[in-house]
Amino acid sequence: MKIKNILVSQPKPASDKSPYFDLEKKYGVKINFRPFIKVEGVDAKDFRKQHVEILAHTAVIFTARTAIDHFFRLCEETRVNVPEDMKYFCMSEAVSLYLQKYIQYRKRKIFFPQTGLIDDLVQLIQKHSTEKYLLSVSDVNKDNLSNILEEKGIEYTKAIMYRTVSNDFTPEEPFNYDMLVFFSPNGIASLMKNFPDFQQGEIAIATLGVTTAQAVKDAGLRLDIEAPTPQAPSITAAMDAYLKESNKKK
Repeated sequence: MKIKNILVSQPKPASDKSPYFDLEKKYGVKINFRPFIKVEGVDAKDFRKQHVEILAHTAVIFTARTAIDHFFRLCEETRVNVPEDMKYFCMSEAVSLYLQKYIQYRKRKIFFPQTGLIDDLVQLIQKHSTEKYLLSVSDVNKDNLSNILEEKGIEYTKAIMYRTVSNDFTPEEPFNYDMLVFFSPNGIASLMKNFPDFQQGEIAIATLGVTTAQAVKDAGLRLDIEAPTPQAPSITAAMDAYLKESNKKK
C-alpha cells in the first residue's frame, strides 16, 4: 500500500524547518500531528492525599517544563508561598530558563548540568547533599532518577503533580491513516482504548524508543519502523528510509 496519510502522535512542530515537513515535500505525503496522550494536573485535593509538605524541602528537582508549571500551580492552589532561598535543580539549561515564567531568575539559586544528562544532574545534587529535595513528577515516570538518588543516599520526596492520560478521539474525528508514529507506551495504550477493534492490516506503525517498540509487540501489533538504530538515529530518518523503500516497490 502506498503511504499517503501519516499520523504523528505529537504536537505540530513550532518551526517550519522540521524534518517532518521535508518528508512531506520529498514524498508527497500528508502528515497530521495529533497527540494520543495529554497531561492533566493533579488537583489540590488529590495532592494533599500524598501528605507532601512543600515547605519542608529546601530544593526542588525539575526534569521538564511541565513539572515546573504544575509545581507552581499547586503552590498557588494550596496557598504555599515559595521562599526566595528555595534552590532549583534542573535537567538542562532550557528547563532552568523556563523558571523565568514564575520567579526572578537572576536572584535565585538555580543549578543545571551543561550536558542535560541524569548522571551529571545527580553529581550536582550530590554537591549539595545536605538539602532536602522535592522531585516533581508525573504518575507515569521511569524512576531512573529516583533510583539513582536512592543509591546515592540523597534525601528526597517524590511528588506526583500531573498525570498522563489518553487524549480521546471524538466520533466525528477521522481516522484514516497509512502510517502511525508513536513515542511512548502510553500512546499505544491510547490507540487500543480509542479503537478497541483496531485492525492494523497494511497500516505501518513506527516507534521511537525501545519501550514503545515493545508496547507495540505486546499489543499484538506489527512493528514496521523502529528508531533509533545505527542506520536511522531519529524517527524522521527511519521514516525517510521506509518511504524510500516503499516508493521503490511501487
